Parts: sequence; C-alpha cells; structure tokens
Amino acid sequence: MPAPLLKSFRWLLLPLTAATLAGCGADSAAETAATTEAPISLPVVQLAARDTVLSREYVADVQATRNVELRARVRGFLEKIYVDEGQKVRQGQALFHINDAEYKTRLTRTRATLNNATAQARVASLELDRVRMLTQKNIISKTELDVAQAKLTAARSTVEEARSAASNAALMLSYTTIRAPFDGVVNRELLKVGSLIDDGTLLTSVSDTRAVYAYFNVSEAEYLEYMKTRRQDSARRTNQVRLVLADGTLYAPTGQIETVESQFQAGTGAIAFRARFANPERLLKHGATGKVRLANTVTDALLVPQKAVFEQQDKNYVYVVDAQGQVRQRNFVPQSRLDAFYVVDSGLKAGERIVCEGVQDLRDGSRITPRPVTLASLTTAL
Repeated sequence: MPAPLLKSFRWLLLPLTAATLAGCGADSAAETAATTEAPISLPVVQLAARDTVLSREYVADVQATRNVELRARVRGFLEKIYVDEGQKVRQGQALFHINDAEYKTRLTRTRATLNNATAQARVASLELDRVRMLTQKNIISKTELDVAQAKLTAARSTVEEARSAASNAALMLSYTTIRAPFDGVVNRELLKVGSLIDDGTLLTSVSDTRAVYAYFNVSEAEYLEYMKTRRQDSARRTNQVRLVLADGTLYAPTGQIETVESQFQAGTGAIAFRARFANPERLLKHGATGKVRLANTVTDALLVPQKAVFEQQDKNYVYVVDAQGQVRQRNFVPQSRLDAFYVVDSGLKAGERIVCEGVQDLRDGSRITPRPVTLASLTTAL
C-alpha cells in the first residue's frame, strides 16, 4: 500500500479504537456498580421452642349409639304397618302386625290340651288318695299304691308339657306384633302390607341418634403421641375432639374419646378410636361421614413457616442466615405439619434464623439484609 494511503487509513482507525475502549470502560463500571449494590432485604424469623397444639384430622364413620334391625320371628302375611319411615317412635310402640289367626288357633288348642292334662292329673291325684286309704286298711296290696303314684307322676308331666306348649303358642302369638325396642327413629320399610314374610325377614331398623359414635383409625406413632400427651397433662382434656362435617363445617358440640381398641390392625398398622358426640338436634344420622379433629399438645416444638421451606430430591430445606447475613441451605426433617407450619423433628435448633419468604430467588452463599419478623406476625398474616 502506498505510504500516503496507509497514513490516511491509520487516521480513520483512531476514532474507532477510542470508541471501543470507552465502551469497555462503561461495562466495567456497570459491573462494579452492580457488585456494590446493597443485598436484598428479606424477612427472617428466629426459631424458638414453644408448646404447640397439634391438630390432625381422621376420616370418621358416624354411627348411632343404638341401631337395631327388626326382623320377623314368625311366618305369615304382613297385615298392618302402624308407622311411616322416618317417624319417631317410643319403646314398646307397635310398628308392624302379622296376620295372627293361625297363632290364635294354636294357642286355643294348646290351652285346651293343658286344661285336659290338668283334669287328668286331678283324677290321678284323687285315685292315689283312694288307693292309699285302701292300702292302709290292707284291703288292696301295696303294689296298687305304687301304680297309682306312677300314674299321678305321669299326669303331672303331661301337665308340664301342655303348659310349655301353651306358653310357646302365646309367645309365637306375641311375635305377630313387632314393637320398637327403644326410643328412636324408624328407617326404611322394606316390605308393604300383604307381603308374605318368613322367620328372619328384615322389616326395617330403628336408630337412636340422641347421641352418636364416631369411629376413626389412628396410626401407631400418633397413638403413642396421644397417650404420652394424655399422661403428661390430663388437665388439658386431651380426650376432647371435634367433628368436621362432610360440607367442611365444624360440628358445634365437642366429642369425647371413650374407648380405644386393644389391638392394631394387621393390614394398616392402625388402631381404632371411638368418640361420642351429643346430637340434640338430630343433625347427625347413622352412617354419616366426616372427619374427627384430634388435638395434641407438643412441648418445646420448633415451628417453621411453610413459605420458608423448599424441596430438593424429596428432602426439605431452608435457608439459615448467619451473623454476616450470608445464607446456607440446611436440610431438616419435619415431624408433622400444622396449618401453614412444619413442626421440626431434627436438623434445626432454637436460636437459629431462617429466611421466611423469597427463598426461590436465593442461592447457597448469597448475602441478604435480614429483616427480623416474629412468628406471631406470620400467624396473623396467614
């Protein structure tokens, strides 16, 4: 290239080089400014041990305290139905009547047989008295007395047999009227008037729902926790439970745990509890469903807000903040979950500080400006 042309080209490159260097200097300044920005401010809570009421819910099967199937005891045609389905009844009230003509006839026949047997026994007794008198006068032999005594014994046995038959006939006649075994409500009537029924045919059932039982199953670990809490502080009424209805509303009366079964179920490893609930307004029905809410008091529990927890490979982590504001991932094992909190089993201890919100934007080793908050304020916010 000729010297004059090369000199001109160099003069053209000088402005471009200066512009490039100026741009690089601006980028470096921006990076420096970015690195000197203040760390982001995030809420931080200090963990503290506290007594906590831990509530768990269990699927419950609601049953009336008394629910009895009414079945026919005799064969015949259903002649009358005295009550309607869903009607309240009193103990001893007549509900159904089976045609009783056959049973009345049988009772009349057995009573006649009883009367005849009684008369025969009376004749045998008079004959024995006559033979005894003749024997005492040595008019007849003593053998005749033994024969008369045997005849009286046989006649009396016949009387007992006839009396038993008459009693049985009267009992069978009483079975033709089916009565309420206790105060309650009649459920669905399965047969109509005129139906031919056999011994054992199901007619209906009667439920006493003035109080109900709620049966629910508890795991072995939760059962041990419940028993431990009950022994430690019986004054807190740990046997009280609440019932959540199928629509999610809370049933007003409080229930009481009455019994616990004596063995765990082999298939599930759970044990059955039974709680009793008053039912003054008859809201709860036999066969209803719901959830029993059981509360246990956990002493010295560490609560971690759910928002502070994130998962990695099925493990739970939080960000623990040190004195310099640097955060580090920490794995912990939750004991259970309570509303929007986790109860810590291991991995964290009282006095440590953890980030409550914004954990999705953090990385291990990041620095933040801690903004202290209390657990009570988080509870109020929720």
